[in-house]
Amino acid sequence: MSTALRANWSFPTRIWAGPGRIAELSEACSQLRIRRPLIVTDRGLVQQPMLQSALATLPHAALFGDVKGNPTGSNVEAGLRAYRDGAHDGVVAFGGGSALDTGKAVAFMSGQRRPMWDFEDIGDWWTRADPAGIAPVIAVPTTAGTGSEVGRAAVILNETSHEKKIIFHPQMMPAIVISDPELTVGLPPNITAATGMDAFVHCFEAFCAPGFHPFADGVALEGMRLIARFLPPACADGRDLEARANMLAAASMGAAAFQKGLGAVHAIAHPVGSWFDTHHGLTNAIVLPYVMRHNRSAIAAKSELIARLLDLRSPGFDALFEWVLELRQCLGIPHSLADIGVDVGNASVIGQQAARDPSAAGNPTPVDAATLEGIFRTAVAGDLQVVG
Repeated sequence: MSTALRANWSFPTRIWAGPGRIAELSEACSQLRIRRPLIVTDRGLVQQPMLQSALATLPHAALFGDVKGNPTGSNVEAGLRAYRDGAHDGVVAFGGGSALDTGKAVAFMSGQRRPMWDFEDIGDWWTRADPAGIAPVIAVPTTAGTGSEVGRAAVILNETSHEKKIIFHPQMMPAIVISDPELTVGLPPNITAATGMDAFVHCFEAFCAPGFHPFADGVALEGMRLIARFLPPACADGRDLEARANMLAAASMGAAAFQKGLGAVHAIAHPVGSWFDTHHGLTNAIVLPYVMRHNRSAIAAKSELIARLLDLRSPGFDALFEWVLELRQCLGIPHSLADIGVDVGNASVIGQQAARDPSAAGNPTPVDAATLEGIFRTAVAGDLQVVG
């Protein structure tokens, strides 16, 4: 089984996939001429044996482990200080999406002179950056969700404006990804479910986004098929390496596909995460059916194709919608945002920020602040009957 799961891919970057491949971390550093790497990780992984083992293979490495679940600008600034103080020459981003995003942002900012917010994904702002000042990154995902290991951007919370900002540059793409399913074996079922649903939403929103992008559509469809097949067994038995390996692949596929676009699920989830510090993947999983119901008329044909792909009992939106609800229930995903402590006290602000989020532009139907506020309110209430 391990041999069958082992491969090297070059799409969209170099990916070394397979059990045990974390042993090749030092070789990855050597190939990129990284002699003094800074390992960037989140607080929960600092003392984990897998991280300490990886650190032991890199004699001149240092560790920065002060990254929150929703990474902030101050997290990046602290990591940048550690990078410069240690005279590092590359980053190993090790962990879930928060660690990967922070690590990429630290490497990107290591040689820049402008504030990070000057490189938000707006127009051609990325051209303000000095490409020579971007350090190389090796990404080591330990969750199968965000797909940040194959992304050219980082989502960072601006604590001043209380908004998540997308920092973008084409050279933020990690040069090598080590996709080792053994690193995800210890992930608890609830985190496996939440991150896996994040990957599904990436694929689903990318496929439903308007525009002509058959490459992204094909990757998104296969990603959804893999998630439907392998997410439940990955949650049921965390030691199932076949399920874990396929979920890692599907997560990377989702991030590759969403260059086509995302939609209202992400547009709402970003400000919800900013204000309530909720888990991003879990927030997406909860919001998904409320946005699906709103977009029903625009995604009917695509829903039929997805339903056929997933071999549902009947084609069409209704079957796919019921399948999503059943999958969420099977995985223990809460039904409403209220179930995870979200209220409507600042619903208007959530709607306004969601409308400004770049993801909103990819929604299959045009959405404004009032519309997004309405969807948010129904997701808090858990009332699917009044959406649409």
